[in-house]
Amino acid sequence: MNYLNNYTLTSIAIDDEPIALQIVQSHAAKVPFLTLKATFTDAFKAMDYLQKEAVDLIFLDIKMPDISGLDFLKSLNRKPLVIFTTAYTEHAVISFELDAVDYLLKPFSLARFLKACNKANELFQLRNTGVPDHIFIKTGYEQVKVRFEDIYYIEAEGNYVNFVLKNSKLLSRMTFSETENSLPKNKFIRIHRSYMAARAHIDKIERHQVLVNGTILPVGDSYIQNLSMFEQKRP
Repeated sequence: MNYLNNYTLTSIAIDDEPIALQIVQSHAAKVPFLTLKATFTDAFKAMDYLQKEAVDLIFLDIKMPDISGLDFLKSLNRKPLVIFTTAYTEHAVISFELDAVDYLLKPFSLARFLKACNKANELFQLRNTGVPDHIFIKTGYEQVKVRFEDIYYIEAEGNYVNFVLKNSKLLSRMTFSETENSLPKNKFIRIHRSYMAARAHIDKIERHQVLVNGTILPVGDSYIQNLSMFEQKRP
């Protein structure tokens, strides 16, 4: 779809703090593939707007009066892409479970804002170019079709890669690099030199480990930054 090459993402921003909205406006004006159509300090007015207008992306504060950003998102029948903006970190995991594109911790820089927008643009492109929802995994002489949603995590085992699935495991003679390149980045995340995890199945995140469907997986020091949705300032 060549038209997507010049497509501009339409967006709105919702935050009960006018200064926060001004920052989003200022940053958004500098992103060439983004158009900020409207801003709202009242989430219910934003909800009414979305009943009449379609947008591709919402910049959404989490802690707001009357309704939280999380509940706001859950209430939408047609959910655009969402980037959460917040001064708090305690809702990071649940926002991740709601398939948020990113989690911006206030105060965020233009560079960090642009990184989140690039993620949203990449995901939008993927969703609108007929990207498949499965992969064919070679096991022995067979090619087994596996849906992305059925993969919990992937583990390197010598010259093989072990796909841990919903109800089984598949061992394939692939390099870890080949495996990583064959999986969509919006669904899987590299957490260790020997592990990738399905974003949708991560139940808990700690600094050096994640919990995936009851299994603890290590997080390598050089891959902590990959969990960028959970970025926060550290002392």
